[in-house]
Amino acid sequence: MVAKTAIPKAKPVSARSAAKIARFAAAGRIKGASIVMEEARRAGLLDGDRTEHVSFRAPKALIEAAKRESGATRPTELGLLALAMLAQPDPTAHFLKETRGKLGVDHQLDY
Repeated sequence: MVAKTAIPKAKPVSARSAAKIARFAAAGRIKGASIVMEEARRAGLLDGDRTEHVSFRAPKALIEAAKRESGATRPTELGLLALAMLAQPDPTAHFLKETRGKLGVDHQLDY
């Protein structure tokens, strides 16, 4: 069973964004990639003009494995997905950092 999380209401999805998300789902791509891109859109990270150019060389095997795992078909999709994943903080990592070394009130160590 998959736990559902509440997604805060944000900007309405444009027809173009909705179509792109639908294509991701229909193509059988990994749902996690669609979720990451939707969260980035809601956070306003995909708004505005595309004025920044990013270019780099990477091993072909790495690119192909990333495309296969994410479902991306073009380098641009893959790059946007990677940047979106890096730009949004991981709530689990934050929780683990905040609670490191702390035990619950009822926890007892048995030696």
